[in-house]
Amino acid sequence: MTGLWVLVATLVAAAAVGLLLRARNGRVRDAKPARALPGPVADVLDPASAVTLVQISTTFCAPCRHAKAVLEPLAARTDGLHHVELDVTNQPEVAQSLSVLRTPTTIALTPDGRELLRVGGVPKGPELLDALRPHLTTRTS
Repeated sequence: MTGLWVLVATLVAAAAVGLLLRARNGRVRDAKPARALPGPVADVLDPASAVTLVQISTTFCAPCRHAKAVLEPLAARTDGLHHVELDVTNQPEVAQSLSVLRTPTTIALTPDGRELLRVGGVPKGPELLDALRPHLTTRTS
């Protein structure tokens, strides 16, 4: 009987953790405090765009492909928005210096490297665009 209670408690705990992670996935969050950008990130900033979306990915990350499928078309149809995917598989120090704990993480940066916001997990396009709207000029397509 004790084994049954342990099993039930484990299932309830796993379901609670799963629901919490699902609720946090793709949510737009405030920027982290200002810090110096690592070289690989500073190198990919587009000075001609109002915002560069830097997607932090790893080689075998399946959700990273989904994030790219959301972000690339969003950047293509939005004036002032540029998307770059940065694979940190062999550069864990880059992720560590940006306080990235999971992939994909998308960080919106200004041309001078100031962080506007970040999204952990696969971003929701309309929600992200609404959060970036004060910094952009968009065109419809």
